[in-house]
Amino acid sequence: MKKCDYCGKEISYMEQYCDENCHRKALKYYDLQGKFSKLFSFINIICIFGIPIGLFLFSFASDIGWTLLSASLVLEGLIIVILPFPVENMVTSLKIKKAMNVTRIFGAVILLLGIIAFVADFMFFLK
Repeated sequence: MKKCDYCGKEISYMEQYCDENCHRKALKYYDLQGKFSKLFSFINIICIFGIPIGLFLFSFASDIGWTLLSASLVLEGLIIVILPFPVENMVTSLKIKKAMNVTRIFGAVILLLGIIAFVADFMFFLK
């Protein structure tokens, strides 16, 4: 059987979504992705470069490097939690709803690591 593109429930081969609610949510997801994909990519690139730069600066100026690292992790986690845009392979295999949930969990873990890094920064480097 074919599965609904949004929730993953089994449907007939002539349908794409199981009901109108799933269709509406899928359209909302694709609209959100269309509107904010450039912003998401821009912030993602900044954070992805900020993490290794923060690690590099940590060897010279530990307080600045650690702050940059933790700020990049927090920002990356926030953007992934707020705008959960999973990769296409994930959407096709898990369907939109489950892929978004998995992506949000991944973003929450990154956010938690960033918060832990900020607490460590505050405790060890700002004495």
